[in-house]
Amino acid sequence: MSVELIVASVAITCALVLYTVGVFGERRSGTLSLRHVLLFWGGLACDTTGTMIMTSIAQQSEAGGFGIHGVTGLLAIVLMLVHAGWATVTLIRRNERGMKRFHAFSTFVWLTWLVPYIIGMLVGIPMIHLQAVCAIGTSVLVVAVLAFVLFRGKGGHVRAAR
Repeated sequence: MSVELIVASVAITCALVLYTVGVFGERRSGTLSLRHVLLFWGGLACDTTGTMIMTSIAQQSEAGGFGIHGVTGLLAIVLMLVHAGWATVTLIRRNERGMKRFHAFSTFVWLTWLVPYIIGMLVGIPMIHLQAVCAIGTSVLVVAVLAFVLFRGKGGHVRAAR
């Protein structure tokens, strides 16, 4: 395994940790703090760094192409950028109504981000090394189950987004 691949993998895994701690810290506390906003920006920085390195590796190896992993990865970075920006504005304005919508959006962005993370993991780990179609299906299934669990209301009913 090349040093570039190790650095990229560590950066993207750091993004997973930072973003997960930020989103679930925010969910648990029911409020948005400067700590959460900094975790979101840190996660975005790590994910962007790791993605840029992995893109460079793919271009050098002629594995190129901008398949579903690339598309979902780009979408995730754009959503993370919007999310971190909205978090910053929401924190500065202290808008309670906007805060409630923001909490649901945070979870949505985290779940969306997991799709390319899981695809990359399943395709890239030699011991697993699933084909792209199987990796996509598996990642979507995992994220769908997580979404169901996270958006379930008390009493086992799925809550409607407001």
